Amino acid sequence: MLYCAIKQQMEKGPIDAITGEARYSLSEDKLIRQQIDYKTLTLNCVNPENENAPEVPVKGLNCDTVTQVKEKLLDAVYKGVPYSQRPKAGDMDLEWRQGRMARIILQDEDVTTKIDNDWKRLNTLAHYQVTDGSSVALVPKQTSAYNISNSSTFTKSLSRYESMLRTASSPDSLRSRTPMITPDLESGTKLWHLVKNHDHLDQREGDRGSKMVSEIYLTRLLATKGTLQKFVDDLFETIFSTAHRGSALPLAIKYMFDFLDEQADQHQIHDSDVRHTWKSNCLPLRFWVNVIKNPQFVFDIHKSSITDACLSVVAQTFMDSCSTSEHKLGKDSPSNKLLYAKDIPNYKSWVERYYADIAKMPAISDQDMSAYLAEQSRLHLSQFNSMSALHEIYSYITKYKDEILTALEKDEQARRQRLRSKLEQVVDTMTLSS
Repeated sequence: MLYCAIKQQMEKGPIDAITGEARYSLSEDKLIRQQIDYKTLTLNCVNPENENAPEVPVKGLNCDTVTQVKEKLLDAVYKGVPYSQRPKAGDMDLEWRQGRMARIILQDEDVTTKIDNDWKRLNTLAHYQVTDGSSVALVPKQTSAYNISNSSTFTKSLSRYESMLRTASSPDSLRSRTPMITPDLESGTKLWHLVKNHDHLDQREGDRGSKMVSEIYLTRLLATKGTLQKFVDDLFETIFSTAHRGSALPLAIKYMFDFLDEQADQHQIHDSDVRHTWKSNCLPLRFWVNVIKNPQFVFDIHKSSITDACLSVVAQTFMDSCSTSEHKLGKDSPSNKLLYAKDIPNYKSWVERYYADIAKMPAISDQDMSAYLAEQSRLHLSQFNSMSALHEIYSYITKYKDEILTALEKDEQARRQRLRSKLEQVVDTMTLSS
């Protein structure tokens, strides 16, 4: 839900196809600071699976590149279909239909692409003057425009398109639409979309005169954060709750946390911050942070650079919520720290409550834990390479063999189960086989 909310919110405003910067963002590094004028358009997309089916209305922006439009159309038409099982934008052409016969293929770069000195701007819906309510279709990709520029179909479509431009544009603007030279003959031409991405920091510094002051775009970050607040809260509350979750707390979490508490007692560690840090390091910071930042590891989705930047801010907030140290903020603090400064104390209380609630739960016996692990192994028998996992464990054992054998000899429970002799047998067997 958080991923979908971020993606939807980011796509409501302009996103630079080259730099990945966006009008709406949680990350200051990925925020478009220039003022971008844009309009929202509704495109009626022909269903690629059935042209006789009703057209699918899709929201887009007139400043979107052709590829961005194709991705939005694919998201709408193939809603609910796993990303890996649907067509890719690069394999499809965007066809603008004007009546029954007039069909124009729109591309990010073609003979109409605007070039200014050494800057070449990607084509957008505004460049093609696509209007609200236009009918479009996604069709299997044809031969490159560079190779079909002599074909009668393309020439007719292009001449019709250029005549349309002449009725709506000044002669001066038309002169800038000279055909671009082929890529292999280009020398030093740089692509841009919404913002010219200068190569050197000193150039970027010189460009700051046209950018909004920091207070203004910090306000914009806060506005985006406010829109996404409920989704962040719901995610954190679900993770740090033993009750408000879709399923029961896994036995392994209770078993592992009890083990950490036992180790603290055994080593006479009474500092609650140390116990808290151990638990945070082994579950929230090792597992959940990775899932929050990389949802594509779990779900069949595509993660864009702007979505990645926003999820990184959420992941950093999650990490700060698990910390026991106080974060002192000042005027030079990073914007992502300032964004959630007021929320982190509340999130920290959720983490503390979560650890305390787990500590109060009934202990898990070794027999119950063994039965649970056996059941999990059965359920996921064909999903994991157990030999690879065993090899990783064995590599660790060979590296620290002496220390592990000594520890097993000292541990009372390990002695009862004769784990040292069993491990020695495994090591001897592996040594002989190798």
